[in-house]
Amino acid sequence: MGIDGGGSGLRVLLAERDLTLCGEAYGPAANPSSIGRERAAEIIHRAMRAALGAVPPERVAAVGIGIAGAAASHSTPWLIEVVHTVLPQALVVPSADYEIALVGAVGRREGVLVLAGTGSLVYGALAEGPGVLIGGWGYLLGDEGSGYWLGREGLRAVIRAEEGLGPPTALRTLLLNALQVGSPRDLIPRLYGQGAPPIPTIAGLAPLVLSAAQEGDAVACAIASQGAERLAEMAQAALCRLGMDSLPIAFAGGVLREPNPLSEALQRRLGLPEFPRPLHPPAIGAILLAQEALRRHQERSGK
Repeated sequence: MGIDGGGSGLRVLLAERDLTLCGEAYGPAANPSSIGRERAAEIIHRAMRAALGAVPPERVAAVGIGIAGAAASHSTPWLIEVVHTVLPQALVVPSADYEIALVGAVGRREGVLVLAGTGSLVYGALAEGPGVLIGGWGYLLGDEGSGYWLGREGLRAVIRAEEGLGPPTALRTLLLNALQVGSPRDLIPRLYGQGAPPIPTIAGLAPLVLSAAQEGDAVACAIASQGAERLAEMAQAALCRLGMDSLPIAFAGGVLREPNPLSEALQRRLGLPEFPRPLHPPAIGAILLAQEALRRHQERSGK
């Protein structure tokens, strides 16, 4: 079984050793940092049971699990407890949502994952040893090149143009219309009057910034180029910390899922001959990690 708890939803896959699927289930996001561990566990348990269907639980030999907000580095006991509630006999292989995304994308635990969705991070790993995490600091301290960063930089460009500190840009009409405000000054009550930080609202503007860049708006092009530069720096930092000149590179997250002005600029900066497409989804990455851990466990036990 592979359990992928990304930022936007939960996916559970059940597969035979040759990766033939025999069960699948979905659920809402299960980030315990956002909704609490009890509620997150309920969501995961429901999806696990749905994926099992008519498959006897004792047939599941191992479970790989990666949940946003509950990386194995700090939440291993909780992850094991969650899985063992439904599958008490299974070998549990705790991971992180970004690690299973890397393994799924390249087919093994060796490479560099550049992830840019609402937030951003880079994760690199070799076949053996600990991985390297660059970024993942959240919207206050980082998230360069992410959807939130693109939306925020687009709004900043609109404000600078309004005050005569920057060039005019098509982003003014696009972003103000999207937020249903008449002028840049109206952004203050629109964005600051919601109580909680309007992270999804601002991240939702990213496609408009990328669209304006695609249409040739100079300001939007500069934002996309800067975002690609920041992400490329993070990827190079991961390679440096791993002591490698090159490794397979994978893209993940809504900003990098398809070719666009930012993702194509990043592809060029990293010297990739083709736009990277994942081999498998993250849930399969979790299964691959579980298979490898099970193989090693069986070797040690002589089975």
